[in-house]
Parts: sequence; C-alpha cells; structure tokens
Amino acid sequence: MYARVVRFTEVTPERISEIVAEVEKSNGPPPGVDSTGFQLLADEAQGTAIFVGFFETEEKMRDASAVFEQMDPSETPGTRASVDLCEVKAEATAS
Repeated sequence: MYARVVRFTEVTPERISEIVAEVEKSNGPPPGVDSTGFQLLADEAQGTAIFVGFFETEEKMRDASAVFEQMDPSETPGTRASVDLCEVKAEATAS
C-alpha cells in the first residue's frame, strides 16, 4: 500500500467544515484518482491540516499526484506546505 501525505498551513475551521460537507456529498475521489481511501487530520489551534490518501500501487499514487497538482488552490484545505509520496511499511490498530 502507498500513501500520499500532504501538509497544509493557513487552514481555517470553516474551510475544514466545507471540505467535510463536500466529502459527504461526493461519490468518491475526484476523476482520475484511483484511491482506496483517505484521512483528513486538522489541528485548529495551529491552523494546519494533513491529508493522507491511500493507494494500492505506486503507479496509482503517482497518477493521482498529477491530478492533485493540477487542482485549483481554492479546492484545498489551505496552503500546501509539503508533499510526501510514501510506501506504507507498517500499520496497526488497537483491538
């Protein structure tokens, strides 16, 4: 599994609420993005957010990155501070 991890700054609680509402109305990821899921983490006190998108293969992750790079900044949580393209090496959940 692979993950695209993006850190955003200058994030407002209002923008996070808008994104959550958009996600709840959508029928899945944007066209051209073949992901298995995502997480959006927000730190309102710092005005930051982290988006983690999950992908079956590195190729699907890189294809999605090309789509995300073309997105209008108004469609994102805030100012893109960093992007990491990662292979998930370990994952655990509490039982």
